[in-house]
Amino acid sequence: MGTVRIAFFDAKDYDRNSFVRASENLNYEISYFETRLTERTVRLAEGYDVVCVFVNDDINRAVIDALVSMNVKLIALRCAGYNNVDVEYAYQKIHIVRVPAYSPYAVAEHAMALLLTSIRRIHKAYIRTKDFNFSLNGLTGFDLHGKTVGVVGTGKIGRIFIDICRGFGMNIIAYDKFPAEGSGIEYVTLDELWKRSDIISFHCPLTDENYHMVDTESIAKMKKGVVLINTSRGALIDAEALVEGIKQRKVGAACLDVYEEESNVFFHDYSNHIVDDDTLARLISMPNVIVTSHQAFLTEEALTNIADTTLRNVEDFFRDEYCQNEVCYKCPQVDTCRQKHDRKCF
Repeated sequence: MGTVRIAFFDAKDYDRNSFVRASENLNYEISYFETRLTERTVRLAEGYDVVCVFVNDDINRAVIDALVSMNVKLIALRCAGYNNVDVEYAYQKIHIVRVPAYSPYAVAEHAMALLLTSIRRIHKAYIRTKDFNFSLNGLTGFDLHGKTVGVVGTGKIGRIFIDICRGFGMNIIAYDKFPAEGSGIEYVTLDELWKRSDIISFHCPLTDENYHMVDTESIAKMKKGVVLINTSRGALIDAEALVEGIKQRKVGAACLDVYEEESNVFFHDYSNHIVDDDTLARLISMPNVIVTSHQAFLTEEALTNIADTTLRNVEDFFRDEYCQNEVCYKCPQVDTCRQKHDRKCF
C-alpha cells in the first residue's frame, strides 16, 4: 500500500491532535480543512484518495458525483451516524466506512450529566456563586430515585444509559424496533413510553421513519413536566413543537446536545455575532433548556478510538480486506442483501 492521501474536513484542534498521534508511523498524508464538505467545497478533495468527514458534512448526490469524478475512493466517517450521507446513491459508486462505537460511555454519561445539571439547577447555582450569591431560591429540584425513564433506542449507548439510571434507582422502560434479546429490559410501545415516562432519553439513529418522532402529537401524549434528553440526532425532535410544548408547560425541561439545524451553528464561535436561527435562540433563552454543542462524544478516550478506528478502516479498505465497518444501504435489508459480509459490499 503506497501513501494514502486523506482530505480531512471540518477539522478542529482536538481532531488534529488525536489523528496526528494515531497516524504516526503510518503511511498517510492528511490535509486538514476547517471547512465542512459541501457542494461548494468538494473541489478541495481533488487529488486525494479519501475524504474524512463528520456529522455536519453534507455528502449528497452532487458531492458524491464530484468525489467519484475526482477518483476519490473512500468516504471515511469519523462518527457512528450516517444520515448526512446519501448511502443509497453511493452504492456501487464509492465506498463508505464509519466508526460504529467510539465511546458509548462518553455519550451515555453526558446524557446523565445534562439531566442532573438540569433537574438540580447546577448551572444556575454555578453562575450565582460566581457572583457570591448563595441564595437557594429557585433551585429546588427533584429526586431521580423512583422516577420512570423511557429510553428510545437500546444499542450500546442506550443500554449503558439504562445501567446508569438503574444505579440511581430509576424505573426503566424502553422502545426499540429491534429489542435486545435477553437484556431484561421492559420494552413497550412508543405510545406507552410517552405516557408513562417522567424522563425520556433518545439513543437511536435518525431514519426516515423516526424523523420528528417528537412532534406536537407525541408531546400531547406525554406527562405534564416531562424531561426530554437528546444526545443522538437533532431531527428526532421537531424543534418548533418542542418550543410550543415548553411554552404550554407540558415539557418541564429539555437537555439537548443536538439540534436539527445545527450544521451551520455548532462547533463554531458565534459569541460576537447574531445567530439567524430564531428557534435555537428561543430555546437557549428558556430557563429550563440546556444546550451543549454536540459535545457528548468529546472525551480523550472517544477521540483516541475515533482516530484509531477511522485509520484502521482506511487501511483495511486499501489492503482489499474485509471492511468490518463498511456502510451499505442494502446490508440491513435481508431481502436485498445476499452477502455473507466477509468482503466489501461491491
